[in-house]
Amino acid sequence: MNYLGIDYGEKRIGLSFGDDVGVAVPIPAAVEPTREARLQHIGQEITRRRVGALVVGYPYNMDGSVGFKAKEVDAFIEELEKRFGLPLYRSDERLTSQQAEAGMAAIQGKKRQTPKQKQAQRKTGELDSRAAALILQDYLDTLAPGLAPLPEDFED
Repeated sequence: MNYLGIDYGEKRIGLSFGDDVGVAVPIPAAVEPTREARLQHIGQEITRRRVGALVVGYPYNMDGSVGFKAKEVDAFIEELEKRFGLPLYRSDERLTSQQAEAGMAAIQGKKRQTPKQKQAQRKTGELDSRAAALILQDYLDTLAPGLAPLPEDFED
């Protein structure tokens, strides 16, 4: 099955792709100027990549409770479910943006990025898509080795 990982933001929506190989990779973020255009971008990726399920980063607080941002993400999730009709899974997104930023700095061979580099990565959604890849990878790792979603009533 093909999966689309999503890191929701009001202005930028990070996206990633994963399949039966079990590796999530960042893909171009939805950074269009309107919400409708960003949703169309997501729809195009779903069609182009034959996505069968969505994995959305869910904003838990550090103590595991659900924060105020979760209501906004819940509304977005509801919109995705109505619009695309695909199975949707929530995945803990705590610290993924910080991990993505640290990973990008490591790739560039620097401990700290300049403010201009950070701003450029934010504007293009590159950082958001790297966070989406971390979210999706975490989910895919829970499915290994079968890479099929677990039934709702599954117990360890």
